Amino acid sequence: MSRTSITIDATTKDRLATLKREDETWDEFLIRISSDEEPIEFGAWSDDDADEAMRRLRNGRERSQ
Repeated sequence: MSRTSITIDATTKDRLATLKREDETWDEFLIRISSDEEPIEFGAWSDDDADEAMRRLRNGRERSQ
């Protein structure tokens, strides 16, 4: 997988950081906010299901590197 960098103003990064979840990478955050799919409604998954989905996502990403 290729990587790239983008330059943004510190103020912009601070604003984005308020929207980013603690348990997601910047890449996961940018994918989430730029998705054109309808967001999952709050409570659609249990906390355990959401944790399991995030664990699988991270494991898959680690294997592909």
